[in-house]
Formats: sequence, structure tokens, C-alpha cells
Amino acid sequence: MRSPWPSSLQDDAVGNKRDKNKTDWVEATLSEFDGVRYLHLDSIWVQGAMRVKKPDRLELEYVQRMMAWMLWRDAADMTSGRAVQLGLGAGALSRFTRRQLKMKTTAVEINPTVISACRHWFHLPEDDDRFQVLNQDAGAWVADAAHWGTAAVLNVDLYDHEAAAPVLDDQQFYSDCRAVLADGGLMTVNLFGRSASFARSAARIATAFGSDQVWHLTPTREGNTIVVAARGVQVPDREELERRAAFIEERFDLPARKWLKLVRPLPMNIINQIRD
Repeated sequence: MRSPWPSSLQDDAVGNKRDKNKTDWVEATLSEFDGVRYLHLDSIWVQGAMRVKKPDRLELEYVQRMMAWMLWRDAADMTSGRAVQLGLGAGALSRFTRRQLKMKTTAVEINPTVISACRHWFHLPEDDDRFQVLNQDAGAWVADAAHWGTAAVLNVDLYDHEAAAPVLDDQQFYSDCRAVLADGGLMTVNLFGRSASFARSAARIATAFGSDQVWHLTPTREGNTIVVAARGVQVPDREELERRAAFIEERFDLPARKWLKLVRPLPMNIINQIRD
């Protein structure tokens, strides 16, 4: 089920396409079904979702799994530092890190119509001293040395309206992502799409971070594979991971015990590819 934006709200909520001096961005559209509001980029592909009566809940399973980085952080400082989201989607991760985790949060989104849609329809907080949405190119943002070493958490979910593969997925991009992280920082990446290659993308991430600092969760039913990469993190033992998972479930109502069962090291064929 998919419905366009109400025509009376399009210019205000999605951006004025009639201005010939502006880039002709793919417009954000929305649909609603069974109490859930979905964001699209003028296509059937879902770019994000929000349960209308529970806007701070992470509705989509793959978005919940983007929070799996929490397993690699000690409970005492799990929510410290700055969270950065590349690709705003429906703003679910940014809302969660800002409101639930109380982290200083920055989102980087190139399409201004997505930002407008999130402001109007997806309860995106207004900018303040702890929350900022930047209408910028994510690749240029991570390449800017002024941002290196500033993020404790980096969530990467970059797709266009075709959702064929990640928009940014080259070796330099992942190297810049690592540079953005502070020591002990963690990145999650959503790998999905008709033309996407898990092996190719994972090898690039592992080249940037080191194969011993990269893990993945088994794919969702929809085919989303979440990769977790760390900058200098010592992996705790199983008992400690289980304690953290229990804490995350109790404190933040996220299925962390399930994540723990789904976490895998990189396959040997990818590690061998890096060595070769």
C-alpha cells in the first residue's frame, strides 16, 4: 500500500520542486498501513518506518539490528559520546540515540526532501545543542578531517530510490568512516539491494578496519545484512556479552539476546580475499 503526499502539503513538506535553481531531488513520499507510517523515495522501496502511536520505537527489524554495536560497549559507557547517522531515512536511529540513549546526535542527509518529510511526519526533533541534522553529502562529510575522531558510534544506511546497492561503498569511504570514529568507536552498516554484494562490501570494510574488528549478523528475511566494525575494540568473553545483552533488553527494550545468537565472524573466503 503506497500513497503520495497530500498535494496541499507537498511544497512545504517535501521541498519546492518548482524552483528551477534547486536540484531536482527525488521526492519523499509516504504510506501508512496498520498503524505504521512508511517513508519512500517515490518508489515501492521502504526507506524507513515509524509506528505512529510509538514514534520512539524502532519498528523495522534491520533498524533494530543497526543498534547491535551496543553489545561491544560496556554498560557503564554504552551511551557516552556522539552518535552519527549517515542517511537519515525516517529518522528512527537519530530519534532513538537522541531521546532514548541521550547521546549527542548528528544526522547527515543529502536529500532535503527527506529532512522535510522527517520534520513534518516522523517526529524528528528540532536542532539544538545536542541534536543536528546536516543537509550534506555523507561521503564529503566523513572525508573532512575536521570530523575525524569525533564519533563514538557511526550508523551507515545509504540508499537511493532504486535501493539497488549502497550509494557509498568504496574503499576510501570505509577508510574515512574509520577515521571518523574515536578509539573504541563502532560502526554499523546496512548491506542490502539487488546489486549489492556482501562479500565485496565486507572485504572493503575489513580492509579498512582489520578482519578481527569486523562481524556481521545473519540476514533478515528481507535480506538486510548488518555489519559491525570497530576501531580498536577488545571483544569481551561470552559471559560479559550475555550480561550486556540482558542489560540492553531490560533498559532499552531491544532484542539483544537474539542479536547475540546471530553475530558471526567474517567468513574465511572474505578473510582470505583480504590477505591475498
